[in-house]
Amino acid sequence: MEEESNVTYITLDGYVEIEKYRYLYFVIIFTIYVLIICCNSTIVYLIVTNKSLHEPMYILIAALLINSVLFSAAIYPKLLIDSLSVKQIISHPLCHFQFFIFYSSGGSEFLLLSAMAYDRYVAICKPLQYPTIMRKTTISIFLVLSWLLPAFQVALSAMFSAHSKVCNFTLEGIFCNNSVYRLHCETSRALSVYGVIILLNIVVLPLLYIVFTYTKILKISYQSCQEVRKKAAETCVPHLLVLINFSLLCTCDITFLRLESDIPKTARLIMTLQLVMYHPVLNPIIYGLKMKEISKHLKRLYPCT
Repeated sequence: MEEESNVTYITLDGYVEIEKYRYLYFVIIFTIYVLIICCNSTIVYLIVTNKSLHEPMYILIAALLINSVLFSAAIYPKLLIDSLSVKQIISHPLCHFQFFIFYSSGGSEFLLLSAMAYDRYVAICKPLQYPTIMRKTTISIFLVLSWLLPAFQVALSAMFSAHSKVCNFTLEGIFCNNSVYRLHCETSRALSVYGVIILLNIVVLPLLYIVFTYTKILKISYQSCQEVRKKAAETCVPHLLVLINFSLLCTCDITFLRLESDIPKTARLIMTLQLVMYHPVLNPIIYGLKMKEISKHLKRLYPCT
């Protein structure tokens, strides 16, 4: 711990031989961050500038990609600074802010994917009612709720954690995730219970709804003509790939907390980097390659692709 102006600092002890490989760390992290910004921004730009993409499904995709950029902005700049710093430290308040962004954006991801599942359900199973149901007002409500509900719930958890007494000033990681709970002097049962409630509200329930919705879409598509099945495959498969990818990463994050002390430091670092790397990089690639309309406009923007 270091005290400057009565500010508590936490040491980030997740790096492996950073003195030896600091420039390699910097180059890798910088390259990934630039790739995340460029890939996500390109797809969002295409959706914003092309009127043919001003539809509920594409607006939700743009929101999902913006969410990925916000998520990355809370993690990557600090990683870049730490890779070139003599000491890898973070202030206690900033640590909890990072914790807040990490989990609120993760919760928003699941709620946005839920909204996408509902959009696909209405489009495929109730096509005649689609224009009436999926209006601009409906999309606006989905977007506001997707960002505000997780933010409000995670903010309370971050505030409670920030006001808990700290006895351990070394965090076994490269950024502040749920490992911040290991910094507390005592394990709070109330905070643990509230954490489970948040997990149910912004992860488990949306995930169950998504699975139920796509199962229903699959059932109806199977009973319909080939054109409906083709439409379902073209528009639902990218969403499902993103869902599977993100769900696996969330499972790793939860498992990571439980087994953290049993995992070698190098393996822990690799697993942590995967948490913040795969998801924001793969999302725009999946939508750019698998969504027919986006792919068409992408080829016009980059004729050589």
